[in-house]
Amino acid sequence: MCEKHRTTPIAEPPYTAGGSGRPGLPCKPADARRAVERAITECCRATRTACDAHAVSDAQLVASELTTNAILHGGGVTDFHVDVDGCGVRVCVSDRSDRLPIVRPPVDPQGRRRVGGRGWPIVCRLARDVQVSDLPSGGKCITAVLPLT
Repeated sequence: MCEKHRTTPIAEPPYTAGGSGRPGLPCKPADARRAVERAITECCRATRTACDAHAVSDAQLVASELTTNAILHGGGVTDFHVDVDGCGVRVCVSDRSDRLPIVRPPVDPQGRRRVGGRGWPIVCRLARDVQVSDLPSGGKCITAVLPLT
Protein backbone atom coordinates (compact mmCIF):
# COMPACT_ATOMS: atom_id res chain seq x y z
CA MET A 1 0.00 0.00 0.00
CA CYS A 2 2.70 2.47 0.86
CA GLU A 3 4.53 2.01 -2.42
CA LYS A 4 1.33 2.54 -4.41
CA HIS A 5 -1.25 4.80 -2.82
CA ARG A 6 -4.86 3.83 -3.19
CA THR A 7 -6.99 6.93 -3.20
CA THR A 8 -10.67 6.52 -2.76
CA PRO A 9 -13.12 9.40 -2.78
CA ILE A 10 -15.47 9.10 0.18
CA ALA A 11 -18.67 11.02 0.80
CA GLU A 12 -18.03 11.62 4.49
CA PRO A 13 -15.40 10.29 6.83
CA PRO A 14 -16.86 7.27 8.66
CA TYR A 15 -15.35 8.48 11.90
CA THR A 16 -16.67 11.75 13.19
CA ALA A 17 -14.72 12.04 16.43
CA GLY A 18 -13.90 15.68 16.10
CA GLY A 19 -13.25 18.33 13.57
CA SER A 20 -11.98 21.76 12.99
CA GLY A 21 -12.92 23.86 15.98
CA ARG A 22 -14.74 21.03 17.74
CA PRO A 23 -13.72 20.11 21.29
CA GLY A 24 -11.70 16.94 21.74
CA LEU A 25 -9.88 17.04 18.41
CA PRO A 26 -6.24 16.06 18.92
CA CYS A 27 -4.33 18.86 17.26
CA LYS A 28 -0.94 17.89 18.64
CA PRO A 29 0.93 14.58 18.39
CA ALA A 30 0.89 14.17 22.19
CA ASP A 31 -2.92 14.47 22.17
CA ALA A 32 -3.13 11.79 19.46
CA ARG A 33 -0.88 9.46 21.46
CA ARG A 34 -3.03 9.90 24.57
CA ALA A 35 -6.24 9.29 22.57
CA VAL A 36 -4.84 6.04 21.15
CA GLU A 37 -3.66 4.82 24.55
CA ARG A 38 -7.03 5.67 26.12
CA ALA A 39 -9.03 3.88 23.37
CA ILE A 40 -6.93 0.72 23.52
CA THR A 41 -6.84 0.65 27.33
CA GLU A 42 -10.63 1.09 27.55
CA CYS A 43 -11.15 -1.72 25.05
CA CYS A 44 -8.78 -4.06 26.92
CA ARG A 45 -10.52 -3.24 30.20
CA ALA A 46 -13.98 -3.84 28.68
CA THR A 47 -12.97 -7.19 27.18
CA ARG A 48 -10.84 -8.14 30.19
CA THR A 49 -7.80 -8.84 28.07
CA ALA A 50 -4.24 -7.75 28.59
CA CYS A 51 -3.01 -4.92 26.37
CA ASP A 52 0.17 -5.68 24.44
CA ALA A 53 2.52 -2.84 25.39
CA HIS A 54 4.39 -3.06 22.07
CA ALA A 55 1.14 -2.86 20.07
CA VAL A 56 0.02 0.18 22.08
CA SER A 57 3.40 1.83 21.52
CA ASP A 58 3.29 1.12 17.77
CA ALA A 59 -0.24 2.54 17.48
CA GLN A 60 0.80 5.65 19.43
CA LEU A 61 3.81 6.14 17.17
CA VAL A 62 1.70 5.86 14.01
CA ALA A 63 -0.88 8.33 15.38
CA SER A 64 1.90 10.71 16.33
CA GLU A 65 3.57 10.50 12.91
CA LEU A 66 0.30 10.96 10.99
CA THR A 67 -0.63 13.94 13.15
CA THR A 68 2.82 15.48 12.78
CA ASN A 69 2.70 15.03 9.00
CA ALA A 70 -0.77 16.62 8.86
CA ILE A 71 0.57 19.62 10.77
CA LEU A 72 3.84 19.98 8.84
CA HIS A 73 2.72 19.06 5.32
CA GLY A 74 -1.09 19.02 5.24
CA GLY A 75 -2.20 22.40 6.56
CA GLY A 76 -3.24 21.03 9.97
CA VAL A 77 -5.40 18.27 11.38
CA THR A 78 -9.03 18.61 10.32
CA ASP A 79 -10.30 15.35 11.82
CA PHE A 80 -8.97 12.51 13.96
CA HIS A 81 -10.42 9.21 15.07
CA VAL A 82 -9.18 6.05 16.68
CA ASP A 83 -11.27 2.88 16.72
CA VAL A 84 -10.41 -0.44 18.32
CA ASP A 85 -12.10 -3.35 16.59
CA GLY A 86 -11.36 -6.97 17.39
CA CYS A 87 -7.64 -7.55 17.14
CA GLY A 88 -6.75 -4.23 15.51
CA VAL A 89 -6.75 -0.50 15.97
CA ARG A 90 -7.66 1.96 13.22
CA VAL A 91 -6.20 5.47 13.32
CA CYS A 92 -7.64 8.06 10.93
CA VAL A 93 -6.15 11.51 10.44
CA SER A 94 -7.53 14.07 7.99
CA ASP A 95 -5.84 17.23 6.75
CA ARG A 96 -6.37 20.03 4.23
CA SER A 97 -3.87 18.87 1.57
CA ASP A 98 -4.67 16.81 -1.52
CA ARG A 99 -0.99 15.83 -1.87
CA LEU A 100 -0.12 12.20 -1.26
CA PRO A 101 2.57 11.32 1.26
CA ILE A 102 5.96 10.60 -0.28
CA VAL A 103 9.10 8.80 0.77
CA ARG A 104 12.15 11.04 0.45
CA PRO A 105 15.64 9.60 0.14
CA PRO A 106 17.64 9.93 3.37
CA VAL A 107 20.30 11.96 1.55
CA ASP A 108 19.97 14.93 -0.82
CA PRO A 109 21.55 15.06 -4.31
CA GLN A 110 24.77 16.41 -2.78
CA GLY A 111 25.04 13.41 -0.43
CA ARG A 112 24.05 15.31 2.73
CA ARG A 113 21.77 13.55 5.23
CA ARG A 114 18.28 15.03 5.36
CA VAL A 115 16.57 16.03 8.57
CA GLY A 116 13.19 14.36 8.95
CA GLY A 117 11.41 12.39 6.28
CA ARG A 118 11.10 9.21 8.30
CA GLY A 119 7.46 9.45 9.44
CA TRP A 120 5.75 7.96 6.41
CA PRO A 121 8.11 4.95 6.19
CA ILE A 122 7.47 4.30 9.90
CA VAL A 123 3.70 4.35 9.31
CA CYS A 124 4.05 1.99 6.36
CA ARG A 125 6.28 -0.41 8.26
CA LEU A 126 4.12 -0.67 11.38
CA ALA A 127 0.62 -0.67 9.87
CA ARG A 128 -0.84 -3.80 8.31
CA ASP A 129 -2.95 -1.62 6.01
CA VAL A 130 -2.77 2.05 5.01
CA GLN A 131 -5.36 3.82 2.90
CA VAL A 132 -5.39 7.39 1.60
CA SER A 133 -8.84 8.75 0.75
CA ASP A 134 -9.74 11.99 -0.99
CA LEU A 135 -12.31 14.06 0.88
CA PRO A 136 -15.14 15.72 -1.09
CA SER A 137 -14.48 19.09 0.51
CA GLY A 138 -10.78 18.83 -0.32
CA GLY A 139 -7.95 17.35 1.61
CA LYS A 140 -7.39 13.73 2.45
CA CYS A 141 -7.88 11.16 5.16
CA ILE A 142 -5.15 8.66 5.95
CA THR A 143 -6.29 5.50 7.69
CA ALA A 144 -3.77 3.10 9.21
CA VAL A 145 -4.77 -0.25 10.71
CA LEU A 146 -2.41 -1.86 13.18
CA PRO A 147 -2.57 -5.26 14.84
CA LEU A 148 -3.04 -5.33 18.60
CA THR A 149 -1.33 -8.68 19.13
